[in-house]
Amino acid sequence: MNRTKYDLNDVLIKPEALTNIESRFTDINLYYGEGYDKHLPIIAAPMDTVVGGNQNEFIKNKLGYCIPRSSSEHSIHSSLTNFPIFESYSLSEFKELMNKPSMPRMVLIDMANGHMKKLYEALDEFERTVHHKDTFLMIGNIANPDTYKYIVRNYKWVFGVRVGIGNGNGCLTTQQTGVGYPMASLIGECSIIQREHFSSVCIVADGGMKDYADIIKALALGAQYVMVGSILNKSLESAGDTTLFGVKIDQHGKLAKLAMKYKLPLYKSFRGMSTKQVQKTFGLNKIKTSEGIIAKRKVQYTLSGWVSNFEHYLASAMSYTNSKTLYEFIGNVETVVVSEQSVGRYRK
Repeated sequence: MNRTKYDLNDVLIKPEALTNIESRFTDINLYYGEGYDKHLPIIAAPMDTVVGGNQNEFIKNKLGYCIPRSSSEHSIHSSLTNFPIFESYSLSEFKELMNKPSMPRMVLIDMANGHMKKLYEALDEFERTVHHKDTFLMIGNIANPDTYKYIVRNYKWVFGVRVGIGNGNGCLTTQQTGVGYPMASLIGECSIIQREHFSSVCIVADGGMKDYADIIKALALGAQYVMVGSILNKSLESAGDTTLFGVKIDQHGKLAKLAMKYKLPLYKSFRGMSTKQVQKTFGLNKIKTSEGIIAKRKVQYTLSGWVSNFEHYLASAMSYTNSKTLYEFIGNVETVVVSEQSVGRYRK
């Protein structure tokens, strides 16, 4: 059995001994890109209770997103050259798509098990198509650093790889199968491989982020992006059905805003994308055993309010580590492993 592996709860970011950042509000750049491309290192997960009918809300708040497989929507901002807006497809849908005259500029192959040989056979086929050089392709999910090494050696042109299996708040895979890899070690070990190979294949930490600190620690460990679902579902503007006193209402309407103002009990539907409910929306002939959850969750914030807090916390973490840009912060700061007792003292 290999040495102990660590989750995000098990690590903290170590401050730099001396810093020369005078103001986290003026000296730090939290974003990738400029102008219309400007965005935070977060991509909303392709979940139908997170993304759907709210594309403008994500763009306005400088968050990338993945349109779910079950959605009939398409990117409304295809002219934004590097703003991360991915359209999601199953592997079979992707294989059909790549032989068509045109395809979206940013594509996510949405697979639970990114270790399957048939994925890489499809990538070999895609590399021979006319779309290859013009497509930003995200693949995954994987939970083995050796799989990431295989990708950076053989598919250097891939934009990003989703790392993490069974971590998601809507996912029960690890609980039910025992398969997984603790997220902190997974990100950190993939980051080492990325540097050793001078690779530009982005590490996209996907699943199980509980709070702001988890996202920031994932970045510190080496993830270029963090994919977030559950946290964003708890925002008023998420795609999950919104109910007030058990009655469905429009989350973008005046009543929802008044309910937020007066702290009335608004709830959101939330479900993992491997639940039987979602499988039925894919039109599958055979419904597999569910590896996801279905829940009702209380709305806790607006999307803009959550983003504002995240920006402040990320800027603060970067100021502690003397990092003025994401490129200085991501994978370049020191983290320390802490005991369970130490973690307990930080929980309020």
